[in-house]
Amino acid sequence: MKKIIFTGGSGKAGQHGVQHFLDHGYQVLNLDLRPLHNPGVANLITDITDSGQVFNALSDYTVENQNPNWSPGPITGVVHFAAVPRIGIVPDNEVYRINTIGTYNILEAATKLGIGRIVVASSETVYGVCFAQTPRDPEYFPLDETYPVDPMDSYAISKVCNERTAQGFHRRSGASIVALRIGNVIAPEQYAEFPDWFKTPDRRKRIAWSYIDARDLGQIARLAIETDGLGFQVINAAADDTSSDLPTRTLVERYYPKVAVRGELGEFETLLSNRRARDLLGFRQQHHWRDYVKI
Repeated sequence: MKKIIFTGGSGKAGQHGVQHFLDHGYQVLNLDLRPLHNPGVANLITDITDSGQVFNALSDYTVENQNPNWSPGPITGVVHFAAVPRIGIVPDNEVYRINTIGTYNILEAATKLGIGRIVVASSETVYGVCFAQTPRDPEYFPLDETYPVDPMDSYAISKVCNERTAQGFHRRSGASIVALRIGNVIAPEQYAEFPDWFKTPDRRKRIAWSYIDARDLGQIARLAIETDGLGFQVINAAADDTSSDLPTRTLVERYYPKVAVRGELGEFETLLSNRRARDLLGFRQQHHWRDYVKI
């Protein structure tokens, strides 16, 4: 039986990611501060900033007594989404503390317990544009994984730190560890908001109009667990297109006229490159906003 431990599965992205794993034959144990009300999931209330709780959660199989959908046995992998999801929710030092210590604890416990496949959630904010204190242009488009990341906010800095921590644990253990730089996550019900976004394209300028359907994000996470030979990788998790009804070139020329574009861009191609996800993982987008929004 394929078994995944999923942290943060009760959140917007997590609940759809969890369901994707369930749909593909996995048993799922959700570690979160609140349970996910999904009858196919086992929940364990866990504070990821407490190393003892994390070690116990990753090695505790007694939850089978509470949920018949979870049984003892080797863990296929860990998907770590639990985090403070942005700045402005708690003070900056708490954003940094929870996100970095929580990720360290998950990586340490997973690798020391011999779990060889791990996915951690990084963010598009590491490119330094999203939460910049004043408007800031990127160095170039599309934003790819070789970009010299240099953010200034506590959330994005924590994600840069987590990427380096993940790389260190890969070197130490040999585990396959993938850090996903996740674009703006869209739950299915949020497609109703797109027409208003189209009226004011500048609202999504700071995220370069990126998006990823939460269900497609689940696909990327699963592929990152299942794909052999990855070692350590940083991979953008983004849709093939932007979340705007304007052509991509129009967006760049209108809102980022000083930013260089490297290579050719498709008419509506994403500015948060997902080429590595497609090439390394075989990601194929299943949910396009045009499937749900009339224009």
